[in-house]
Amino acid sequence: MPRSVLADHELAALLADDVPCGDLTTDALRIGPQPARLSFIARQPMTVCGVEEAVRMFELAGAAVKAELASGDVLSFQSPILTAEGDADVLHRVWKTAQVLVEWASGIASSASAIVEAAQHDGRRVPVACTRKTVPGTKALSVKAVRCAGASMHRLGLSETLLVFPEHRLYLDEAPAVTIARLRAAEAEKRIVVEVGSVEEAVVWTEAGADVIQLEKFPPERVAECRAAIAHSRMRPLLAAAGGIKADNAGAYVAAGADVLVTSAPFTAAPRDVKVTFLRD
Repeated sequence: MPRSVLADHELAALLADDVPCGDLTTDALRIGPQPARLSFIARQPMTVCGVEEAVRMFELAGAAVKAELASGDVLSFQSPILTAEGDADVLHRVWKTAQVLVEWASGIASSASAIVEAAQHDGRRVPVACTRKTVPGTKALSVKAVRCAGASMHRLGLSETLLVFPEHRLYLDEAPAVTIARLRAAEAEKRIVVEVGSVEEAVVWTEAGADVIQLEKFPPERVAECRAAIAHSRMRPLLAAAGGIKADNAGAYVAAGADVLVTSAPFTAAPRDVKVTFLRD
């Protein structure tokens, strides 16, 4: 079973944000002490994520919860996700925050899963890596959703990878091979990724010794052109297609010769729909 990637204090803060001074409606109706049950059910197919976080939210509020499955599971219509029991005021306090969290995280996971499934052509599969362009403040759960879907992270942040953008090269007055040599000497264990905007630049940085050539917003036909242009080079960098990669074009990029697909699309995916049903004991 995956664990919650959000600490108790973070989950409590999410609940406090939605219920800063009590649940006015439930309190005014005076139904809080009544015993209640609820269930979360998938209203559409999805790769689910955020189950463990939702379960922990209910537990922190004092409810008894049972997870019916785990983050990363692929659900069909009407698949059960979790059930919770407790006082009505407890379930009403947690219900919407937990539901939204599961719906949002499942949207990311489902989108990433669709791209992973589509990233193949003629029996050849390539890995899918998601960028660091997460919604601010949501990185931990976004990364969990990506990994639940079978994708990886392109980079978690600036501190862990060497990725040379044109914006870096603007301030360099040296040959590309010198830049690569300096980076390799400074960070011997790191792969050196260079983002390029043309086939010609790809050839230059391939010959300079880059480990990965990141093709920024290349359409599939230009990826194929780039693959052909470096085919006979003594260097064999990976070609990472980045920008505009989605499930409906992933296969075309694989067919064109990309070795890795880099995408931000899952982070703007629509949430998946989770039905919440309350029952009275």
